[in-house]
Amino acid sequence: MARIGALDMPFGAQVTDDGSVRFRLWAPAQTTVAVALEDTDRALPMTALPDGWFELVTDAAQHGTPYRFQLGDGFRVPDPASRCQCDDAHGPSMVVDPRATPRRVADWRGRPWHETVLYELNVGAASPDGGFAGVRRQLDALAQLGITAVELMPVADFPGRRNWGYDGVLPFAPDRAYGAPDDLKELIDAAHERDLMVFLDVVYNHFGPDGNYLHLYAPQFFDRSVETPWGAAIDFTRRPVRDFFIANALYWLQEYGFDGLRFDAVHAIVDPGPTHILEELADTVRSRLPADRHVHLVLENDKNEARFLGQAEPDRAVRYDAQWNDDVHHVLHVLLTGETNGYYEDYADDPAGQLATALSTGYVYQGQPSRHRNDAPRGEPSGHLPPTRFVNFIQNHDQIGNRAFGERLTRLAPPDGVRAAQALLLLAPQIPMLFMAEHWGAETPFLFFCDFHDDLADAVREGRRREFASFPEFADPATRSTIPDPNAVTTWLASRPGAPTGERTDWLENTRTLLDLRRREIMPRLAGIAAGSERCERWGDAGLTVAWRLGDGARLNLVANLSGAPGAGCGRPPGRTLYETTEDLADKAAGGTVPAFAVGWFVETLN
Repeated sequence: MARIGALDMPFGAQVTDDGSVRFRLWAPAQTTVAVALEDTDRALPMTALPDGWFELVTDAAQHGTPYRFQLGDGFRVPDPASRCQCDDAHGPSMVVDPRATPRRVADWRGRPWHETVLYELNVGAASPDGGFAGVRRQLDALAQLGITAVELMPVADFPGRRNWGYDGVLPFAPDRAYGAPDDLKELIDAAHERDLMVFLDVVYNHFGPDGNYLHLYAPQFFDRSVETPWGAAIDFTRRPVRDFFIANALYWLQEYGFDGLRFDAVHAIVDPGPTHILEELADTVRSRLPADRHVHLVLENDKNEARFLGQAEPDRAVRYDAQWNDDVHHVLHVLLTGETNGYYEDYADDPAGQLATALSTGYVYQGQPSRHRNDAPRGEPSGHLPPTRFVNFIQNHDQIGNRAFGERLTRLAPPDGVRAAQALLLLAPQIPMLFMAEHWGAETPFLFFCDFHDDLADAVREGRRREFASFPEFADPATRSTIPDPNAVTTWLASRPGAPTGERTDWLENTRTLLDLRRREIMPRLAGIAAGSERCERWGDAGLTVAWRLGDGARLNLVANLSGAPGAGCGRPPGRTLYETTEDLADKAAGGTVPAFAVGWFVETLN
């Protein structure tokens, strides 16, 4: 079984052992295809193979050769499986031999899932100079803080010089605005040298609106009968399409050595076949990579489908380690801000009770009707899953950037409330995730940004503003016109958080304290943690008490009042105090009152 190293891909350009290059393209809508070598302007005919495949093996190309595929009408397109673009998404691809740059930390085995503390960032906005090198320079500080895993928003090649990443069109090519493939490998090596994992967000539910040429030569890649928010659905009933994305997952994990993948919006993947692509993908990854290497697969799934988070069979590995739990974010957001517009309407009734449900049994919505979805049922029962099957967060790129003005929670909620939510997040047995600069309480916005031009730029800008037309505060067209233009350079620049100063350094130290406690007191006890919770109680308007049995037999107790007003006492929490947002919280709870925005953590050692 392969460890970290070159992946023998069935697509694109592959340098063979004898130094020649094998080019392969699935182009079922074409009768002739050639490889255009851009440095010599030669077009070498490819051999037509069965089922729409074309292939050429040639000594005329080598590592570093720029090329495109030339279609029957002479039009040239980039390689959909390009490992690297010479410049941007529309231009030539480049032959890359991954063996030309050996990994420094090729024997890295990763870290177990229960040790994960995620830090999500956008490569182009996370540092003043952007790019993979800028992220690399932040690794020491993140490791010292207590982060154990850096999660990169998508890096697949997109048109232009800046993008969130969800408009990628060449899913195998790291975008050149961030650096070359070797720069990404250097980032991952540097992280592993610091005992940090690196995760990558990948998008398998759609392609971006500019630079995707598949429809010209492989329209069968899409199912025109199924519409998604991004156009025709990807047709996962076709074997070449399934293999394309399975190869992509293996490519990032094997060739670059990523420790995990986060799969974007899998609820938008349509697969009516007998074996869902998510099941086949996970089973293939688990079988192809060594059993002694920790590789983590995480879903974003609005459908709350718990079945993907278990084992296919008792003696097989878990398919997906966890799912982002949007329910926890949404209910905390309602508690702290009082907002109930949009999808927050599903959390307007007894949000503290819903939070207790999520902390104790996983999802809030486990099959009950969703008001926001016209009372359609949402979710599956999740109480049989351990807390570590869920990634919790109080901020992320979506929940900030999908707001009209990109406000962080620090601009929307009382500071004491945000600090209480952070204390709940970082010491809970679920896997925590922080968004870039959240660890020091940044107040700078994170806006939606891209780099489209001409008619598409106009459509994106106006479409963005139309999204908010149904909100009362944006009913006036003049108000909507103040929503930042995603294509403007100033929108991107405003989304770069800078560095902590003044009181923000105190916030940073508090995060460091919490993560140190997690490392010492929580992480070692999470392996083998029981499913669900032992106790879950509601009291007052926004108070809750939850207890979990940890893997070593100890009990972790939470007392929280996430209201801006004091709550009725819940009795003295049992166990040794780990952390209190309010001094003497245990005594105050025993005395009859829990202060506003108070969170306390306690651990019992049981016989």
